[in-house]
Amino acid sequence: MKIESHFPKPRSSDSLVLATDLDGTLLAGPLPARRHIRELFSGKPHDLKLIFVTGRGLESVLPVLNDPAVPRPDYIIADVGATVVHGESLLPVMPIQNEISAAWPGTLQILEALAPFTYLEPQTVPQERRCSFFVQEGRIDDELRRIVNELGCELLFSAQRYLDILPKGIGKGSTLRRLCEQLGFDPETVVAAGDSLNDLSMFTTGFRGVVVGNAELALVEAVRQLEHIHLAVGDGCAGILEGLTHHQSQNDEKPENTDCLGKADLVMVYHRLPFDETAEGKRQRPKSPNGIIPTLLNFFSGGTTGSWVAWSEQPTRDPKAFEVAVTVDKKRYPNLRAARIPLTASDIDLFYKKFSKEAFWPIIFSFSDKAIFQHKHWEHYLEINEIFAKKTAAEASKGGLVWVHDYNLWMVPAFLRMLRPDLKIAFFHHTAFPSSDVFNIIPWRREIIGSLLQCDYIGFHVPRYVENFVDAVRSYAPTEILDTTPCAPRFLTYGCALGVDSVTRGIKVAGRNIRLGAHPVGIDCDQIDHILQKASVRRKIKGIRNELRGRSAILSLERLDYVKGSIEKLLAFEALLDKYPELAAKVVLLNFVTPAAQGMEVYQSLRVEVDQLVGRINGRFSTLDWTPVRYFYRSLPYEEVIAYYAVADIAWITPLRDGLNLVAKEYVATQGVMGSNGALILSEFAGAAVELHGSLLTNPYDATSMVQTLHSALTLAADDRAYRMSRLVSIVRTNDVRAWGENFLRAVNAD
Repeated sequence: MKIESHFPKPRSSDSLVLATDLDGTLLAGPLPARRHIRELFSGKPHDLKLIFVTGRGLESVLPVLNDPAVPRPDYIIADVGATVVHGESLLPVMPIQNEISAAWPGTLQILEALAPFTYLEPQTVPQERRCSFFVQEGRIDDELRRIVNELGCELLFSAQRYLDILPKGIGKGSTLRRLCEQLGFDPETVVAAGDSLNDLSMFTTGFRGVVVGNAELALVEAVRQLEHIHLAVGDGCAGILEGLTHHQSQNDEKPENTDCLGKADLVMVYHRLPFDETAEGKRQRPKSPNGIIPTLLNFFSGGTTGSWVAWSEQPTRDPKAFEVAVTVDKKRYPNLRAARIPLTASDIDLFYKKFSKEAFWPIIFSFSDKAIFQHKHWEHYLEINEIFAKKTAAEASKGGLVWVHDYNLWMVPAFLRMLRPDLKIAFFHHTAFPSSDVFNIIPWRREIIGSLLQCDYIGFHVPRYVENFVDAVRSYAPTEILDTTPCAPRFLTYGCALGVDSVTRGIKVAGRNIRLGAHPVGIDCDQIDHILQKASVRRKIKGIRNELRGRSAILSLERLDYVKGSIEKLLAFEALLDKYPELAAKVVLLNFVTPAAQGMEVYQSLRVEVDQLVGRINGRFSTLDWTPVRYFYRSLPYEEVIAYYAVADIAWITPLRDGLNLVAKEYVATQGVMGSNGALILSEFAGAAVELHGSLLTNPYDATSMVQTLHSALTLAADDRAYRMSRLVSIVRTNDVRAWGENFLRAVNAD
């Protein structure tokens, strides 16, 4: 059956109670129909009610409740009628639930009585007030029926393999009728929808109904002669809509066509624009050395029609004379425009600087004790994500590719899939992804996972993050692993805290296939090559070397952030000087800390602690001509950063957690150009550790490990240094940022 993009909508005077099965019914069918059902019952008016009537146990219904593509029900009848609860609170509907419970003899008594029937295979699914088994149809005999009857129960067989033992008189239909009677619903307003034989009782109880397309043949035959049942052609939600129309619960009017397709075959959805905007409204090249934005822009250099969706800070969300669509660079990207979303400073502060950093950032990096969850902030986050999704939907061409970036936009796929089911959606995580037990601390974890599962492809930096995501999905809903691949030799397996030996490449959840991949971001090596050719940079390098006076330079360069392990690093350096006094006046720690963005109050106490610790170390060990820690609390121009990379004998990069860490790669690339053989010390908990073979790995949580690894780097033999650095340079240059982008899109577009 061909499904139209639009469906009739109910007359405002009509009352409707839709009582629907889930699997094969409400959760099935073409996306336009599913979207229409969601819109129909989300924020539903007073006269529209939705009841889930399912064979699942209540615990198995929870993932559905948090799926953004599914409307929230008013009531839930689960366990084939043995459980009935309110949809919002999930509290039992009384006295109905008490009556059902009183009729149930008890699970243990049932299992003991049926133990002799060894051909009954118990179903290992969550369930209450029923016992479920797998069984072949021919094995159900009179003796089994007699035992079940003596227990005060009855059996229900469906789909030629599922057997449910239920309290006598209990089923989907009887519980639905009892619920409607208690709530005072007019039976004429109730429409039941289902697809399997355990839905039969809803249709034989007298309610009008619809059996959706591809339903169980036994159900179709059982209801074929019932005049109040419509046998639909459409699958799932399409069949429901067809049945509602048949029962005149909807009129024949079609809503105004609101689909407005754009022209962009590729849409980048990023919180940042591909240019900086001045206070005067002018555009200029980004100050950040981040090579990702230029790389993403390169995908439009070949004439690809595209759009870049990002925010633009404005006085109001609806500024006067605001130009939404602007060109990015007419000469280099003639068919690319930036679709700017006007957000106020307070919007950005709450959405990005406050909520994302206070609620999600600590969880992403496994600092759950620092997480702050506020539901009103979540609502604002949803609002901003929906705005991004709507703008994206308006920009993308039919069947176009949308590439969404990072956790700030976690909910965009959910909104976008409902608006534009035709699109291919890819998502890349620029951060880590935590283990499932940490991620599941987030109050809105189910909504987030449900949104990400609307993507066609999801990329992460390293295999461990892929597996963490898969584990989170498995705690959300039944998950089938479709494909895995070995991690070696590209990634470390057993030699690193973040190592795994294989990575999942595809999963199937609720009938959808989602492909996954590990794609560590690279750096712009050409940019570093160009910078190092500048005479001014070479002079800077010479000047720094002169200031060091032959001392070994240990470089630490990081943002002010508790995940970077600044305190642990300084304590380890202090312990090094205590343990190896012969290093006095021979080493210098060049400690650069980039201030956090303005308004990030969460980091202020950390700065005070760092300042105090640096002062203590220098106070203890300094001499007239030697200061052990050269501390700089400021942002450095990128060219100056490169100069320090060039002179550093050791890059000491030991975050407690890090999604990847590009500083490590920039250091390696610089050392390679200079022909130097510096040593790279890298935390085992930085994503780059599993990719950068040749680095010296350390555990930043273990002070002894930190001191020993730093001392090893200072005393490393020249040939070992050379071997390690040559290996690192090869990895970094082979897998630069351009290779990252190309490999990601190649994986997205692969069949």
